[in-house]
Order: sequence, then structure tokens, then C-alpha cells
Amino acid sequence: MPKEFLIPDLYRSEIIKTVKNARQILDPRKKDRTPAVLDLGPVRFLIPRHFGFCYGVENAIDIAYRTVEENPGRNIYLLSEMIHNPTVNKDLEARGVRFLFETDGTERISIETLSPDDIVIVPAFGTTIAVQKQLERQGINPYQYDTTCPFVIKVWKRGKQLGSKGYSLVIHGKYQHEETRATFSHSSQEAPCVVVLNTEEAHILADIMLANRPRSDFQKYFGMKCTDGFDPMEDMKRIGVINQTTMLATETREVMQILRDAVREKFGTSSVEMHFADTTDTLCYATNENQSATYGLMDERADLALVVGGYNSSNTMHLVELLEERFPTCHIRDASEIKSRSEIHHFNQWSKEVEQTRNWLPKAAEPVTIAITSGASCPDALVDEVLLKVASYFEGCRPVEEALKPFRDEAAHSGTT
Repeated sequence: MPKEFLIPDLYRSEIIKTVKNARQILDPRKKDRTPAVLDLGPVRFLIPRHFGFCYGVENAIDIAYRTVEENPGRNIYLLSEMIHNPTVNKDLEARGVRFLFETDGTERISIETLSPDDIVIVPAFGTTIAVQKQLERQGINPYQYDTTCPFVIKVWKRGKQLGSKGYSLVIHGKYQHEETRATFSHSSQEAPCVVVLNTEEAHILADIMLANRPRSDFQKYFGMKCTDGFDPMEDMKRIGVINQTTMLATETREVMQILRDAVREKFGTSSVEMHFADTTDTLCYATNENQSATYGLMDERADLALVVGGYNSSNTMHLVELLEERFPTCHIRDASEIKSRSEIHHFNQWSKEVEQTRNWLPKAAEPVTIAITSGASCPDALVDEVLLKVASYFEGCRPVEEALKPFRDEAAHSGTT
């Protein structure tokens, strides 16, 4: 039986829950990535097969809220944002939880001011060994309230295993992201490590390894993103690729292939398995499913796409990146960013700014079709709110309950057959 999590009612939805439940009953193995269609008449919403809270996020929320509920009157701290969603983090703050660090690692409250009676919750991204040791010096067990995602821990274990066998590690991730900082910290205890952001940097690293670029380029591109003394000529003789679990899985595979090809060129086809470790089993299933479902959205026709999630959420930004290839796409934090039928505020991850777009809602021949999805740290309730607000701009929409009836009927019929 799947684990049951304590998820506060304010994060639960009626609309998205009904659609997801019906799809789960009809397609339990998630083989069909075709999006569902919620037809309100003048506006239709394409709802992907998989999105929203993943196992790791639900686990983190469960632990955090239980901790708050079971420890009234005690000082409770989170190392940093538990997940990258402002609604969740603000609600925890409203319940008295305080944050020790900003997401970039800037200190807000000194760990040295904490006492052994204080509670510190480790966020879903995990944390560094240095921070763990700081907590221990204050008499605080960093593992007592640890919400680190199990799939992040799986990556750490694989890195440790590879390091013990003499492999160096290439970490595909954003160097300043909390999860990558934590993965780098744990992995560097076992092996030489270097972080690559994307396929472009993977090509640069491969060229340095093959002596197609000067060794000085390593310092230029990776000097701040590697363990001390990392030598690309020596330390790249045996390598494995692990990743920040929220990166595009397709891009991680491309990074792997680029470096595998370089190994083949340098050591010969017959020696590839000796020099390059297969780590595809470390890719996060939830990230894969979200991205696969997004490709399913991209196979459809839509007038625009809305992606709901925190502006610092890596996995959300990757969904936006994919959808931008196919539709006009707006990344919004929640329904409050929709100001009117003619104005929306949305995040541009390339300029790192919130933009204002006028006339964002198409005036195309009805029905208008909108693809809608969210990141793994976004509550479905926020998607409900966005959907309802958009629908309010269209006259003559059928009641949501009527639009949901086919999903309920299909689920009921399937459940009795």
C-alpha cells in the first residue's frame, strides 16, 4: 500500500483531485500521457497526466506539519525554504516556523544562537555536511526532523558507492541550488567532483578531457564548481554522472552521452564500461513523469500554457522551458498574478524578472484552449484557483461540477468493472 501523508486541507483541491483520481483509476501505470480535457464550453483546459506534489514534497510537508502540531511552544526552525513554493513557506512561517538561511545560503539566524531544545527541520533538498556538523555542535540532531527527499538520498548513496570504486563524479545541476550544494558536499567526501550546468558545459568538459581545449579552460569554466585540486586529465579517467533531481531528465541523459562519447574516443569502445559508470537509475521518477506528461501536452493544440509554481523552483522552470517551445507560456506563482482579462504578471526565467503582459488571454475563435500544469512543489489547490479565475473571464461557462461529471462517471464505471 502507498504511504499516506498528512497534507493540510488548504493544499487539497476539488477540481484537479477529481481529474487525477479518474486518470489513476483508468490508467494506473501511467502509460497514457495524453492530457485530460476539462471542457467548460467557451474555454477548455488541458490537464496533463502527471504534475504537482511528488512523493518527496508530500513527505516533507507531512514531516514538517506533524512536527509543528506535535511540538507546541517549542522553537521550530527550517534550514531554508522547505520546498520552493511561497504559499507553503508562508503558511509555515505563519505557524511560527523560522528560517535559518535564505535559499542562496545567506544566513538569517545564526545556528550558534540555537539551544539543544530547539527543533531544526532539514528541507527536502537536504543540507551540507558543514551545516550538519554546526547543528551537532549545538546539541541538535540534524536527522531527527529530516525531510530530505528519498530520491536525493539515493543520488548521494550512488555517489558514495562510485567514489569508493575510484570514480570521479560529474554533477549535473545548478551550482548554487540548495540540492546541488548538498549533493556536492556529500559526494566530495568520497570522490573528486565537478558541477556542469548544461550540455554546453558538458561539451566544454569533454573537450578539455580530450585535450581539444587548453587545460586553462577548466579553471575558467569550472574553477568555482569543483573539489580542490580537481585535475581533468587525471580525475576524468573514470567518471559517473549524478544529478540535481529537478533538472531536465532528457538533458541529464544528454550530458551522460556527451561524456560517454568522450570516454569512448579517449579509451576505446571496448573500455567504455571500465571508465564510465551507468547511473541512469538515479534519475528521479517524479521529474521524469512530470516532464513526460509535459511532452504529452506539447503534442496537443493550445492557445497558451500556464505553469503554476514558485519563481525559484527549478523543476517548474524546466516545465516552462519545454512548453515555451510549443505555446505562448506564462509562469505564474498563483492566481494573484492574473490581474485581469487583459493583464497578467509572470516570471521570465531568462531575464530573472517578473514581466507584465497585456492582452494575454487569446481572443481567438472559441473555445479557447489552455494547457495548465504546475511544478512538483505546487499544491493542486493553487491550480484550481488559477483555473477558476481564468474561467471567470468567459461568459457562459458550464458549472465546474457538470464538467467534472464525465471524470466521476468514468472512474465509477471503471471501479465496478
